[in-house]
Amino acid sequence: MKKIEAIIRTMKFEDVKHALESAGFDSMTVTEVKGRGRQKGIVQQWRGAEYVVDMIPKTKIEIVVADGDAEKVIDIVTTTATTGQIGDGKIFVSTIDDVVRVRTKERGDTAI
Repeated sequence: MKKIEAIIRTMKFEDVKHALESAGFDSMTVTEVKGRGRQKGIVQQWRGAEYVVDMIPKTKIEIVVADGDAEKVIDIVTTTATTGQIGDGKIFVSTIDDVVRVRTKERGDTAI
C-alpha cells in the first residue's frame, strides 16, 4: 500500500476532490496547512505598502491506496492541481506496512 500526501493550492482542492471521486477514490483526509517552498513566501502590496507572506496557505490531501493505484492517483492530482506557476505544490509517496479498520479489525487492502 502507498500513502499519497498531496499539498496543493487551496483553490484547486474541489477540482482535485471531484476528479479523485470520479475515479473511485472516495476516502481521503484533508487538512488546511501553511508552508513554503524554495520561493520562501511571496511579496504582496496592500494600501501601497509591501509585506512578505512567508507561510502560504495550502490544502493537504492524504489518501492510502493499493500499490497498483498510486500512479493513477498521482496522475489525477498532477493533472488537476496544476496551474503552471510556482507554488502548485508537492506530492509525497510513502509505503504503508499495514492498515487496521478500528470497527471490524480488518487489515491490509480490505481495510482501506
